[in-house]
Amino acid sequence: MRMSRGEARLWGELWPLLLASAVGLFPFTVYSTFLVPIAGAAGGDVAAVGALRGLGGVCALGVGVAVAPLMGRFAERRLGALALALLAASSLAALHGSYAALVVFCAGVGTATAVLTPALLSAAAGRYDDEAVSGRAATLVTAAQSLAAVAAGPVIGLIAWQGGWRGCLIVTAAVAGALAVGFARGGGAAPDRDGGPPPSYLHAFRRIAARPSLLGLIAAAALRTVALMGCLAYLAAWFEHRFSLEATVFTLVWTLSGLSFFLGNYGAGRWIGSSRHSGRAHAVLLGGLAAALAGLAGLFWAPTLPVALAGAAVQSFGHALAAAAITSLIVRRGGEVTAPALSLNAAGMSLGVFGGAALGGAGLALAGYAGLAGALVLPLAAALLVASALAAARERAAPETARAERGSAA
Repeated sequence: MRMSRGEARLWGELWPLLLASAVGLFPFTVYSTFLVPIAGAAGGDVAAVGALRGLGGVCALGVGVAVAPLMGRFAERRLGALALALLAASSLAALHGSYAALVVFCAGVGTATAVLTPALLSAAAGRYDDEAVSGRAATLVTAAQSLAAVAAGPVIGLIAWQGGWRGCLIVTAAVAGALAVGFARGGGAAPDRDGGPPPSYLHAFRRIAARPSLLGLIAAAALRTVALMGCLAYLAAWFEHRFSLEATVFTLVWTLSGLSFFLGNYGAGRWIGSSRHSGRAHAVLLGGLAAALAGLAGLFWAPTLPVALAGAAVQSFGHALAAAAITSLIVRRGGEVTAPALSLNAAGMSLGVFGGAALGGAGLALAGYAGLAGALVLPLAAALLVASALAAARERAAPETARAERGSAA
């Protein structure tokens, strides 16, 4: 995918933010990849040590909601510096290898990422005055994260070849620390509030609650995350059950899914960003959710392996389209509550991770893999209904503007 000069300029201007978003994924990727030797070092059961990963998600959810009203009060780069410093410290804490150290690691990384992701999105979006470019900048951050998810395996494997899992965490801490220093020096001023005092903590929540469109986007993001993460939690088991695919071969399926997500997220963000009209983003959101629903059906009701692989790719691609559209719309519509809304959106997706695993597990326990697929269809269909309602509300609110947008985009 060839980049235009404008696109290359965006990458050049935003590369520290993009690198920071990628680094944020590495600690838990290392933890999951080397769970067995890490559990051995801690002298604990693999299941017990693996369950600590959930502690990070709980912290991400709680911190994400708690700090949302505060996100707009401070310079995003300084918040990013604090989060990166905590990420580095947490990674170094895990080197001790004890169970207590791993508790600190999981809680610290979850807390750090809850602040880091919305701070990076807000910093990228706030760099530009044009709404279309601002939304495109934010989606580039999410595209960098999805690309990192694809590339993390080979990169971690190469580092671990020389230094093991501790070496991977040391490198992660070093890069995060260097970025933290750079962000702290670059700093930036706190957001301009026209000389008025900052709103109260509860008032910030009220301002978001008064924006039904933002609440709808956050809800759609959480619902689609439930469906995607619920599927991914049991994807390896399904391929082994249906097609007798061994774990080593399944890694190729995971790579296919991750690459599809990156291409969809990057391409959708770029296409949406080329228009100033929100109608395009709404169309992408609806199309992405519909594609994800079709891919989910194709995955679980596929008669052959190639069809199942196509279903997995289409599902990831569709979710990526929806994710890019939601991020772009939040940035374009958020105004003075963009940063808090992005933080709540990230918290909602953290909730979706747990909700997806729980819902999928319940469906699997009750009715096997047909129950799993049926359970995951529900939140995805609900997200599609919410997105349809948002698009309809936009048409009702400004029909003349919407018609003009469609005409100029044609």
